[in-house]
Amino acid sequence: MTSARPDADAPLPDHLRYWALRRPQQRAFSHVHFPNAASEGLHRTLGWRALDARARAVADRLVALVAPGDRAALVMPQGLDYAAAFLGCLYARVIAVPLFGPQLPGHESRLAAVLADCEPACLLSDSTTAIAVEAFVLDHDLPVVPVVPVDQLALQRFAFDEVEDVPAPDDIAYLQYTSGSTSEPAGVMISHANVVANARQAIDAFGVDPGATTTVGWLPLFHDMGLVLSIAAPVVGGFPSVLMDPVAFLEEPARWLRLLSAYDGTIGAAPNFAYDYCVARTDPAVLDELRLDRVRVLINGSEPVRQGTIDRFHATFAPAGLNPATHAPAYGLAEATVFVTADAGATPPTTVVCDAGALAEGRVEVLPDAEDAAVLVSCGVPAGQEVEIVDADGERLPEDCVGEIRLRGPNIGRGYWKRADRAFCDPQGRLRTGDLGAVHDGRLLVTGRLKDVIIVDGRNHYPQDIERTVEISVDVVRQGRLAAFGVPRADSTGEQLVVVAEHRRGAEPTADAARQAERTVRAAVSARHGLRLGGLLIVPPGSVPRTSSGKVARTAARARYLDGGFDPR
Repeated sequence: MTSARPDADAPLPDHLRYWALRRPQQRAFSHVHFPNAASEGLHRTLGWRALDARARAVADRLVALVAPGDRAALVMPQGLDYAAAFLGCLYARVIAVPLFGPQLPGHESRLAAVLADCEPACLLSDSTTAIAVEAFVLDHDLPVVPVVPVDQLALQRFAFDEVEDVPAPDDIAYLQYTSGSTSEPAGVMISHANVVANARQAIDAFGVDPGATTTVGWLPLFHDMGLVLSIAAPVVGGFPSVLMDPVAFLEEPARWLRLLSAYDGTIGAAPNFAYDYCVARTDPAVLDELRLDRVRVLINGSEPVRQGTIDRFHATFAPAGLNPATHAPAYGLAEATVFVTADAGATPPTTVVCDAGALAEGRVEVLPDAEDAAVLVSCGVPAGQEVEIVDADGERLPEDCVGEIRLRGPNIGRGYWKRADRAFCDPQGRLRTGDLGAVHDGRLLVTGRLKDVIIVDGRNHYPQDIERTVEISVDVVRQGRLAAFGVPRADSTGEQLVVVAEHRRGAEPTADAARQAERTVRAAVSARHGLRLGGLLIVPPGSVPRTSSGKVARTAARARYLDGGFDPR
């Protein structure tokens, strides 16, 4: 085995093997477990050689069970075994399917649907989950296949030149199932070249210094951003990754902040809601413990980025040394592996104050102040790929015109698994994202999701803007747990606006309070958006459907509303 650095498009196992040879004892991946509320965290760490050995043990078992190109579904908890299982699949030229265990509440039907779709030849689990996985398969009438507890596999002393069947760059490395909540999940086929290209794009975009960087992640490893940032990029760049469980973050977000403070040059990532969650759920006394001046980048992506959230987060954590320039709004999607653009640099995030009426008509017109305006946060510049804004005919639009975002680059996936009939790219080879946006001063502004846009009287309205108006108008609504969508009018003359919103825990509004909230919201939506509210339905906490990555699923909420599936309070 030569000690030369792997080629640019070499698969992840080549990079893992390189670091295992060059830096065998250096810290690679760590997992921090919090067994109870009082725990400060139990750390378990693998060096590069140990991580490589565990991945090879998984590969050795897979080679004996399945053939190259078969699927192996990862149905196990977050941790070091998950990372080893994923990398082991790639070693064995088996297509990995990053998923979650049956213990994730509220997503049993989604797990069953994905397993039925990908048709795995085996299931990778651990000794604490294997029995539950076997029971899940039987309960959902899924084909019975071997369940492999990867934490019980014997390690061997591998020589570095023993790998013979190296995957080709265009071979499928894994299926990234998008985080929708429908019963027909779509798995994006990500090649070995795609994931390595996107890892390099992220490393460049966020200014990673491999000798002085540690990623600290709580995002699920079955989610595209968690997988690339916490596994792929560290393996390509040779820098450490620290993992924690998403539930541990939700129980106490200060755990993530403490880990970000524990290392120099840390990089973290989270959806917008998580930064508000940190503000709301962190005891001010914790600020004295934090060293957030050690943070290099905090990526904000996966859902619309709000300027108010950024301001609140930095106002709260500035006393702990947090630099406002660390916040990096980003845009991405599973079909592009994940990362597409990022606003990362030496200055705080860029905002654009837009005329709301012009934006509804498809134009970005900048205003001098934010009163009665739409404030958009820039998602930055493309990360090693081409971004174009096009009209309904696919023709490229100039700057400051709103249209569909389309992409071209080495990170664009190969299509949807078993769905050749679903067009992935347009005739020009550009990925159809289904997202709306505009380019302003060379930076991407994301305005909404094409399928979520509410069209009333010929004008486009973005649901996230309406949802924000509702949130700031009435106190009873739970932040981030509401969905605005259009439904057919009774007279079939078009659409009307409906908002379904969860009430705050413990609020339990009376019928009179709900009616008053609806009157208040009706006035606010009319004044700010020029829209007539068809109805505000206030429902109990947990009622509004969400995806497996925590985002509100507006399409599913609309379908449930039309089916009469909400129980109002």
